[in-house]
Amino acid sequence: MLIAAAVCPYPPLLVPRVAGGAAAELARVRAACERAVAALAAARPDRLTVVGGGGRTRVHPAGAAGSLAGYGVDVVVGRGPGTLPLSLTLGRWLAERCGAAPHSYAEVAGDARTEECLVLGAALAEEAPRVALLVMGDGSARRAANSPGRMDGRAAGYDEALAEALERADVRALAGLDPALSDDLMAEGRAAWQVLAGAADGAGLAGELLAHEAPYGVGYFVARWLPR
Repeated sequence: MLIAAAVCPYPPLLVPRVAGGAAAELARVRAACERAVAALAAARPDRLTVVGGGGRTRVHPAGAAGSLAGYGVDVVVGRGPGTLPLSLTLGRWLAERCGAAPHSYAEVAGDARTEECLVLGAALAEEAPRVALLVMGDGSARRAANSPGRMDGRAAGYDEALAEALERADVRALAGLDPALSDDLMAEGRAAWQVLAGAADGAGLAGELLAHEAPYGVGYFVARWLPR
């Protein structure tokens, strides 16, 4: 059963060694992530799984590693070859930074259907009596002129609705995210958030939004869901 969840973004600049002199720009988001992940550790789960988007749906073992070499620094998170996608690499980095030890890493295909995501989430929640999820996902990358994608007038509304859903621990709202619209708006967290919806259905958790910023024209959200 899901007893706690944290939602965090995964920009490489979250890692100070990658950000260099720009590390302060994401200081508040980084601090909020640390608060959210610390809450997972404090919940004392039997099993902690990191969930994030990638090329295909599969589960990586606890020893899986990831690399940030593609972002200009020779940083390897974990030991061994870097098989984790960026989302899970940042998830492992955050977990270790906060003293948490994930038991597995669930990679979900970015184009996974909603039904697949919900089923995966439900299955993850059933893996132990007390399950916690660290869910990695970015919002729309079409928020402003400095966004990676061309600015889209729908992006701000999409992200505001998502922030409200995370604040309210609104499982239905997350399950109802439109994959086509999410893809149009370059919201790469959609599949991971719908895995959370599948895991949290019936869990009765309360949400708290710790951060919602878009410093680089991309929506970054930090939230924690804990027992009421």
